[in-house]
Amino acid sequence: MAHSPEFEALCQGARAHVRETSVADVHGRQQIGAPFVLVDVREDNEWQKGYISGAIHLGRGIIERDIVEAIPAKDTEIVLYCGGGFRSALSAENLQKMGYRNVWSMAGGWKAWLGAGLPTSVS
Repeated sequence: MAHSPEFEALCQGARAHVRETSVADVHGRQQIGAPFVLVDVREDNEWQKGYISGAIHLGRGIIERDIVEAIPAKDTEIVLYCGGGFRSALSAENLQKMGYRNVWSMAGGWKAWLGAGLPTSVS
């Protein structure tokens, strides 16, 4: 999907303020049981088609509203992903503004995960 230059500029600005991690790193951390919360910020209809095993769903439209109830400890390590790494960067920036100190955006998102042939789940 082609994005508008304005949206891409907004995401680039967010990426300048957030840390990114790779698909390989996230999968490796899952394999060794590292403690972190994987959060899918895609839309409900995207989640219903499939998601990364072990993820919870807090869509981009509600994450800021619901994050404190879902993950109250602000030092919890959180890895966010979306379809391609754009919305997760925007969400990560907002969570940092809300006081979360250990937030990551997964570069490449769902598309990169699928491209790597890694495990997924369906509700």
